Amino acid sequence: MMQGRTGDWETVIGLEVHAQVASRSKLFSGASTEFGAEPNAQVSLVDAAMPGMLPVLNACAVEQAVRTGLALNARINRVSIFARKNYFYPDLPQGYQISQYEDPVVGAGSLRIDLEDGTARDIGITRLHLEQDAGKSVHDRDPRRTLVDLNRAGVALMEIVSEPDLRSAEEAGAYVAKLRSILRYIGSCDGNMQEGSLRVDVNISVRRPGQDLGTRCEVKNVNSIRFVRQAIEFEARRQIEIIEDGGEIEQETRLFDADRGVTRSMRNKEDAHDYRYFPDPDLPPLELDEDWIAALRETLPELPDAKKRRFTEEYGLAAADAATLVAEREVADYYEAVAADRDAAMAANWVTGELFGALNRAGTAFSDSPVDAAALGRLLDLVSDGTLSNRLAKDVFEIMFETGGDPARIVADRDMTQVSDTATLEAAVDEVIAGAPEQVAQFASGNQKVLGWFVGQVMKATGGKANPKAVNEILRNRLKA
Repeated sequence: MMQGRTGDWETVIGLEVHAQVASRSKLFSGASTEFGAEPNAQVSLVDAAMPGMLPVLNACAVEQAVRTGLALNARINRVSIFARKNYFYPDLPQGYQISQYEDPVVGAGSLRIDLEDGTARDIGITRLHLEQDAGKSVHDRDPRRTLVDLNRAGVALMEIVSEPDLRSAEEAGAYVAKLRSILRYIGSCDGNMQEGSLRVDVNISVRRPGQDLGTRCEVKNVNSIRFVRQAIEFEARRQIEIIEDGGEIEQETRLFDADRGVTRSMRNKEDAHDYRYFPDPDLPPLELDEDWIAALRETLPELPDAKKRRFTEEYGLAAADAATLVAEREVADYYEAVAADRDAAMAANWVTGELFGALNRAGTAFSDSPVDAAALGRLLDLVSDGTLSNRLAKDVFEIMFETGGDPARIVADRDMTQVSDTATLEAAVDEVIAGAPEQVAQFASGNQKVLGWFVGQVMKATGGKANPKAVNEILRNRLKA
């Protein structure tokens, strides 16, 4: 709910997510989809719309769409139709887009999102359909001309359309994050928003609570979750201010200016009839076999929600920690390798705390971590068997992160083994007590907090290698004497 000058307003949001299918070739041609090629280096005669060229459907793209639909608990349509969407794309040579409309390959489904307050909501999925991407117009290479790169023309996209069930920028961000996670889990899209593999069209309207839907505006091609949230916040506020000033919302397509944090008008918004959809005469209906669909279902991995439940039940993790660990399949697999036959809570704390913190500070991707799961597991073993205190382990971890070294070798080479020998610790404690009569008096008068000061002094005297538990016990015995 948003507050305007004249009262409360409800934001109504629906998302159209365009996910590039993980396939080596395009939707209707054999041209490569590899990212980063020289302009127009990956264009077949079909992509260039040369006369007489006919599209041939990519079976891999269909498989990925069906697997995605299954992961979204959606209906898989046994028969679907490819249509021509008649709309002028300056960077799509055939002059229309081959897409699906009335009969998509995937029908209604749902997606559960987890919110920051610990609650969850189910968001409806209207459909998932396959379509070809357009090319790219390049405006900054020549001051007088727009250039066209057709490498992306014809690349297979899954357009995943939500119901208008979202009510805030937070919910929309959670939806995109969860959908991206599922796509990456099953391998149907790499989810690299910075490369354009996942783009979001955001449909936004506002209304008084309980009233009919307002006029929507569509913000096109938003390429980060943060920008999705910012675009919604700005656009909803813009619409509220217009209505409260006596104006009317015009149905239009807008762009999000990330530098300024604002949306701006692009063109009047078209409706479906404006595109003059009709079945593509070059492509027969797509018919799917039920046994083939069932076989694809068996290829799905354990998905984030199921994995989160298992982590809370099997490992005893808090829901928030489990959600963090299962957001990316790579992280979940790493965690399970670290936690195997070890303290699961300790493993979670080290992965989400020390490892994530070090990666963030270094600006390093998780996939490029210099500390693999086996090495982190061996470090935790050194803590569990008393070789290292938690403090020393953190020092060793820092060295591991910098050098990629083995924890046992680092401990041996740098003499970092925790000191647990009673005689050695007693001598260190006695020396600290002898030099601190004022603190001894404070403890004797009932100031228990001063014990922490004594522990710190002993740790300092032993170079951080003293066993903290043993030091605490010796100190209490000495100070009570």
